Amino acid sequence: MAALHKENIDSKTSSDSEALPEKASSPSSNENLGEKDDLENLNYPQPWSFERWFPGGYSQGRMIKFKNPKTMYKAINLFAGVAIMFYGYDQGVMSQVNLNPHYQELMGIAPIEGNDRNVAALGGIVSVYYGGTLIGALVAGSLADRMGRIKAVVFGALWALLGAVLQASAYNITWMCCARVISGVGVGAIDCVVPVWSAEVSSHSARGAFLAIEFFMNIGGLALAYWIEYFAYLDPNHEMAWRTPLALQIIFILVIGFGINFFPESPRWLMKMGREQEARNVLQATRDADIEYELKGIKKVVKYELETSGANHYVAMLFPKDKYGKQLRFRVFLAIWLQIMQELVGIGVITVYAVDLFQDAGFDLTLSKLLAGFNNISYMFSVIFAVITLDRYGRRSTMVWGAVAMAVELLIAGILDKYAQIQGPSQRSFGAGVATLTFLYTATFGATWLTTPWLYPTEIFPLNVRAKGGAWSVVGWSVGNGVITMITPFLFQSISYGTLLLLFGLNIFCIPFVILMYPETAGRSLEQMDTFFEHGASWNVFKASGNIRDKGIEDWRWMKKLKPEDQEELEKGRRMSSSVRLPEEDEKDQRMSWRKRPVYTFRRTGSNAGIM
Repeated sequence: MAALHKENIDSKTSSDSEALPEKASSPSSNENLGEKDDLENLNYPQPWSFERWFPGGYSQGRMIKFKNPKTMYKAINLFAGVAIMFYGYDQGVMSQVNLNPHYQELMGIAPIEGNDRNVAALGGIVSVYYGGTLIGALVAGSLADRMGRIKAVVFGALWALLGAVLQASAYNITWMCCARVISGVGVGAIDCVVPVWSAEVSSHSARGAFLAIEFFMNIGGLALAYWIEYFAYLDPNHEMAWRTPLALQIIFILVIGFGINFFPESPRWLMKMGREQEARNVLQATRDADIEYELKGIKKVVKYELETSGANHYVAMLFPKDKYGKQLRFRVFLAIWLQIMQELVGIGVITVYAVDLFQDAGFDLTLSKLLAGFNNISYMFSVIFAVITLDRYGRRSTMVWGAVAMAVELLIAGILDKYAQIQGPSQRSFGAGVATLTFLYTATFGATWLTTPWLYPTEIFPLNVRAKGGAWSVVGWSVGNGVITMITPFLFQSISYGTLLLLFGLNIFCIPFVILMYPETAGRSLEQMDTFFEHGASWNVFKASGNIRDKGIEDWRWMKKLKPEDQEELEKGRRMSSSVRLPEEDEKDQRMSWRKRPVYTFRRTGSNAGIM
């Protein structure tokens, strides 16, 4: 994702070449014809010696082919959606398994209510899974860079298959915990690699919509798991009611592990390994426009990142020794913290323990289960709005206003929940209010915060560490989920409605981080992203944008999305029409003070911050 804010052969039109270091030339610099030989004679890495011991992988002869690139694009989208659907199914499958009396007795955790040991054991069985996802992500991130995205997905599928078999056949808590860890390793590997793979075969103009559609299927998987368990529970055989949903994971895993081998490998990874013709073929199969600009941009990024390959290690990403390494560490922080914030805003509490929430609001067990199931369905359809918001309004605006709306919903829900727990004629009305706001909250999350933390890491990391960047993202997700799922049973028992008020405060807490620290990635190609991290020289996105502007780089407004017309001007080597403020704009801003036009000034400030 190194920066490529210009593509201009004529060096006379370059506006920022003097701002770059004399040695390893950045991909964000303008290239002239004399540099063509450097791009043709790169020192590509040798194939990993252990690669042949791992099953699966990309084959150009085996890859499915379509006459229309859009059809291939849709096929990749659909397959990635199935993989993400499995992630949703696997995450949601425990929601009603935990409530099954046969399961509780077999695991030795009955009764739950009023027993601190059993409450801790219940949360532990759920949360230990995220220890596995953390391990799987770190391993798969390294494997994906060494032997390709497809082989890494097959690796994850094998672990997930073993974990699913062991979960469905578990007979004690130790067995189940081991199975959960093994399954987590597989799911963590798949979750780490699939978003990276899908983003690398996507065009820059549709990455958000691409991933949003996948996560529509992700929540579809969560809803599917819930309703399968709901109807299975109606069977008098309560043992099969929890074993069957766990065993059905195997269907997803077989489709993912076998089917991925018929799809194209990441063109960026192929280019990094020196397989240029194969990379060209993949781009031709997935693009309906000229690929030469994108191909040349990828090659320049590969050249730059091969020169900085010493930072392509987990330890080096955390403990850098040079400027480039420090840039990577900042990206790691952004990816991990964004995933943790996604959990802090409360979605894990609402989805995994929705039945408990509705019971606290005064509904009986049967109605609480139905409400939780319908909440998952509305959650799924809310993701459709992310297809619109992510690419049209940008990542920053989507997250900021999403957090504002969720905070308001949680605050009102928490207040109503307090009165819904008091016996009286109005209890049912207060409970209905809690249910309505819970539906609104999950819908708001699905439309705003669900996809962004998964999309963002695939955009901000450079090619040589992109899979490892995805791994760090899953680490943040694992830590956030593990902590939240572990403590939530205690929160409901100890502070009850206060749980919702706590989540209200955490949503407010997250907003300044998004505004101040996260650059806007919408509309920018994966090869353009290094501009911000290389030239910004600040964790504050406003200050960094000013630093970039001072270096003469036209794409400097990193608080706002890059418009298609601006991207087109950059690709054609012309000056961006929006890179310079017009005198009339400055004069108008001076005239319109807060006292004279507060609404205008507020909107102007919000627009400059990229949130309006």
